[in-house]
Formats: sequence, C-alpha cells, structure tokens
Amino acid sequence: MSDDNKNLGFGRGNGSSGGTGKGKFNYYWIYFVLAAVLLLINMVPGDFAKEKSWDEAQGMIAHDEIKSFLVVNDQLVYITLTDEAYETKYKDDLQSFYYSTKEGPHFKFRIGQNENLREMVDQVTENLNKKPIEVRHDHRENHLRDWFWVLAPIIIIVVFWVFIMKRLGGGAGPGGQIFNIGKSRAQVFDKDTKVNVTFKDVAGLEEAKTEVMEVVDFLKNPKKYTELGGKIPKGVLLVGPPGTGKTLMAKAVAGEAEVPFFSLSGSDFVEMFVGVGASRVRDLFRQAKEKAPCIIFIDEIDAVGRARGRNSFTGANDERENTLNQLLTEMDGFSTNSGVIIMAATNRPDVLDSALLRPGRFDRQISIDKPDIQGREEIFNVHLKPIKTATDVDAKKLAAQTPGFAGAEIANVCNEAALIAARRGSKSVEFKDFQDAIDRVIGGLEKKNKIISPEEKQIVAYHEAGHAVVGWFLENCDPLVKVSIVPRGIAALGYAQYLPKEQFLYTTDQMLDTICMSLGGRVAEDIVFGRVSTGAQNDLERITKLTYDMVGIYGMNDKVGKVSFMQHGEAFLKPFSEKTAQLIDEEARNIIEESYHRTKELLLSHRDDLERVAKELLDKEIIFKTDLVALLGPRPFDKLDVYDEYMAKGNEGTQPKEQPTPTANDALIPQEPDTSAS
Repeated sequence: MSDDNKNLGFGRGNGSSGGTGKGKFNYYWIYFVLAAVLLLINMVPGDFAKEKSWDEAQGMIAHDEIKSFLVVNDQLVYITLTDEAYETKYKDDLQSFYYSTKEGPHFKFRIGQNENLREMVDQVTENLNKKPIEVRHDHRENHLRDWFWVLAPIIIIVVFWVFIMKRLGGGAGPGGQIFNIGKSRAQVFDKDTKVNVTFKDVAGLEEAKTEVMEVVDFLKNPKKYTELGGKIPKGVLLVGPPGTGKTLMAKAVAGEAEVPFFSLSGSDFVEMFVGVGASRVRDLFRQAKEKAPCIIFIDEIDAVGRARGRNSFTGANDERENTLNQLLTEMDGFSTNSGVIIMAATNRPDVLDSALLRPGRFDRQISIDKPDIQGREEIFNVHLKPIKTATDVDAKKLAAQTPGFAGAEIANVCNEAALIAARRGSKSVEFKDFQDAIDRVIGGLEKKNKIISPEEKQIVAYHEAGHAVVGWFLENCDPLVKVSIVPRGIAALGYAQYLPKEQFLYTTDQMLDTICMSLGGRVAEDIVFGRVSTGAQNDLERITKLTYDMVGIYGMNDKVGKVSFMQHGEAFLKPFSEKTAQLIDEEARNIIEESYHRTKELLLSHRDDLERVAKELLDKEIIFKTDLVALLGPRPFDKLDVYDEYMAKGNEGTQPKEQPTPTANDALIPQEPDTSAS
C-alpha cells in the first residue's frame, strides 16, 4: 500500500491545538496599535483654533473685535474675541468649522522669533486711535511629542529584531521563537487528535502488518510479554522502496494505538545553528518520557542517521553527527527509556550508521516490498471503493496486468482512470480507462500532436514488430501482450508491454532469451532496411548490463568461472586483475554476438510473420494479444501466463487443460516500456 494513498496531512497544528483550527492571536497587532497612538500624539494638534493672518488680525483690531492676545513660546499667537463680536459675527462660522466655546481662544496665527507682538499691536492701536489690547505670554512643553522622537527609533529596532529572529527560528509555532529554537517539532497525536487511518486501510502488506500490530499490542498489554521475561522492543525500522506504504503503516499505528504518538521527519532535527539538532532530540525524548508509554515515529531517518565519518572534513564540527550521537544515546544509553518505542522509515537503509541498526536500538527491521499479485488485488479493492466503476472492471484482472507496481502507482492508476473517464463524459469508469491509465503511467502522456515522418514511423513499426515476433517464438520470454507505435513521454516513439511471471530466480536460458528479445528490434531494422538507427540505444543498455551480470556476478560463464565480482559502491576498487577484466569484456561481447546471430536466424525464418505484424502496426498503431494470435497463431508452448494462472485459481480449484483464448482486455502489462525506437 502506498504512502500517498491517503491524506498526507496529520491534522491541523500541533498536538496541543486539538485540531480545532482556531487561529492564534497575532501579537503584531499590539505593535501596530502602539505605533498608531504615538503617531496620533505627534500629528494631532493641541487646539482647534482657526488659522488667521496678521493682516486679518489688524482688520479685526480696527473693528474692535479682539479682546486679548496670547503668545505661546514666542511663535504661536491665539486670539480671543470679544463677547459681542463672537455672538454677532463669528459664532456660526466657528462652530461649523471647529468645536469652539465663547471663552476662546478662537483664532491663531504665527509670528517670527524676532518679532515683538506687543509692539506690533500698540503701533496698530495708536494708528487707529483704538484702546490698548491685552497681550499675554506663555511657555508650554509637549512632553509626549518629545518622548515620541526618543522612543520611536528604539521601538522600530526592537520590532525589526523580533521579526528577524522569528524568520531565523523557522516561523511561528513551538520552534519559531528565538528562545524555543531547540524545542522538538514533533506533532503529538493522542485521544484528542486521533488519526482516522487504521490497519483496515493498509492492504497488500499482511506480513509487515502482523509485525507492526504486535508492537501496538506490546503497548496495550505489556504484562502479557513481560511476565515471561521478555522485553518490549525499543525500535522498529520500516525499510522498503518509495511508494510501498511505510508512512501509511505508521499512520495506521497512530490510528490504532491507544497511546500518544509523536510524528516528525528526520530533516526536522537539521538546523543552521550549532547544537540545535541535539537539543531537539533531547527535548523530544523528554516529552516522550513524560507521556510514556508512547511511540515516536521518525520519517526519512536517513536525513539524520547517515553513517558517521563520510564526506566530512577533518576538524569540522559536523552538526549532523552530533545530532546522530545524541539520538544513539537517547535510544540506548545509560538512561533507559522505559515504555518509549521508536519507529522509523527509510528507503535507503544502506547509508544508515551501523550503530543505529544494532539490536537494542532498532531491534526489528520490517521489510515493506512491492506487493505481489494478491497484494495488488487487495490494494486495487481499496482504491476502487470510492470510484464508480463499470461492470467489466475486475480488480483481479488489474492486479495480474500490473506486475511490479507499488501501492502509490496503483493509486495513481485508479485516479488517472477516473480522470480519463470524466474527460470523455462517461458516467462510470470502464476497463478501457484503466488500460489507458496504465499506458500513461508506464509510457507517459500520449503525444497526439507529435509529427513523425512516414519513414520514421515505418522504422518504428518494424522495430517493435521485431521484438514481438522474437518474444512470441522464444519459450523463456515473457509474453508480449501489447505493442504500440503511438509516441508517448519525452522520447518514446514506440513501446511494448509484457506480462512477466513473478519470480525471483532466473536461469541461463531465460536470460539468453531475454537478450535475444531485446535485440529483436535492431535485428529487424538490419534485415528490412539494411541499416540500423539510434532507436536500439535503450535495448543495448539493458543487454549490456545483463550480459556483464551473467559473466561477472552470477557465474554463468565457463571461462570466467564460478566467481562473483559484486562491487559495493567502490567505483575505483575492482576485485579482479586487468587480465580478468579483459576476459569479462570478451565473454560479454561473445554472448551478445551469439545472441544477435541467433535472433537474426529466427527473424529470417519468420520473415513473413515480421511483415504481417509490422503492417498491422502501421494500420492500427496499437495491437493487442488477440491480434498477435490472429497474425502469428498461438504460442508454440503449452504454458499459462500469469493472468491465466491467477484467474484459474478462482475457478473452484479447477485447472484448465488448454490456454483460454485471450481478449483485448487481457492485453496489458508492464515491466518498463521499450523506448527502443526513440
């Protein structure tokens, strides 16, 4: 079952939030309000008197409208009107413009620092023969405005510093604050934030599921095991290729276990600051001890658990190694973590440190491989439930026609089939939609607008026909059940799909027949056109690797002998001499040459069959198993393929005496597509 088959999210927020989704208060609003208040204090004037000029004031003196002048700080002059002038002339105007009272002041104007208002007023009153007007002086200070200019730079610096520290600390949340940077980032799932995934959602992994279910039982019923003197395992490592369901298995454990579940990734320990990774490990195990019994799940543990001493400079302070050392100590050091079980997942166990894999730390290593045919049927049944399928869709057929598919790929096939059916306006997903989805997953998107010259299309047709004919008449080849010359993917002009038997051991005859089938396309080009193209490049890569494996690894060559020169990543260290290397090269070339001549003899004897298949491909572009039977006749071998064998098991234990006639729906699939005509 694939990691991607279910919702990737583990919930909203961390474990303490309870998954309610309520937003947290943003403290930046406090900074905003304070800044706004200070700006208002600085910008809003201290009075609401209306602006006038000195010339206007002289006119008011001439009409006996001014009662007194008030000079503030030798700059600002306030005018207070007489009661009569206020009531008869200015009351309506002042109250409509600003809030004003009868007592005043009512108007204001500014004078220069070197100007003497008393002298100016006395001169005007003398010239106009008016009575003197009272002129008073006052000195005022705006303390708030003064403090604003002192505090504003400090506030700006503090806000900027807090913002930078939050960014460096990884944003909001437990690890976002500068003082919480060493805190663990693990998500906690308990009774308040329960995961909805259970073991019922995990299909195709029965053996691994049994092992993991036992771990859950350890925590639920510890006395059942400790009474006999046994100890609860400290660590469980899930190992397998990408997409096989390691993370999904951990989600199921979180959903089934009635204990707190801490979930995080190996990269969550990695930080730019020295000592942060080790600090987060300590904090994680401290929280786990407080909530024991519990489970800690570390996804992609290879991010922090790589073997020490590799790719490090002498004298350098390797933060990742410090984090790993702390993890090793916490898992099995002087202080034993009773009731804390560590689960981890990785698809690269070869790079992990040996101290991390020893018993006492990871006591169990559970292999989660790609599912077999029965496991694929179970996975298809899970993913077909939410899809509206037609009556011709059978999970058993799909499982038999998708060997080598992981759970994530099966989920992708089901999703693509539903999208294809919706695109063409169908009310249900038919078997043909699943065939098209498998084609897309294997060969890529169909290039309908790709222009191919008639000459190139003819080369591709004969190339693929060569593969089909050779595979049809060689006993140990997987049955080629579908051939296409429709361009797909980036560079695939044609591809073939096989229905291989699921097996783990291969004989010499099987490998030699596979080499011949791979050479069928190049030999067909040579026979028909008298020249070869670059389309066989993918075929040559595969047969070169296969022949060198036969000679140098599997001991299938008499001259080289029964030896295996398996290299474990040391590219510059060869465990054999130059003479042996030359012998390996010669024998590999001999195998390829002998297979080439054998393939050529086979195609020359079936030249008419080659022509019929190629012309059918040029006419239809895609041919199925039924077309091959009509063109070439039944395969001359009394064998059932994988699909027929698996379907026969469901017929009340009866085994058919002869191979049933295949249908177009049986015409699928896949190892990797043959891009030999690219």
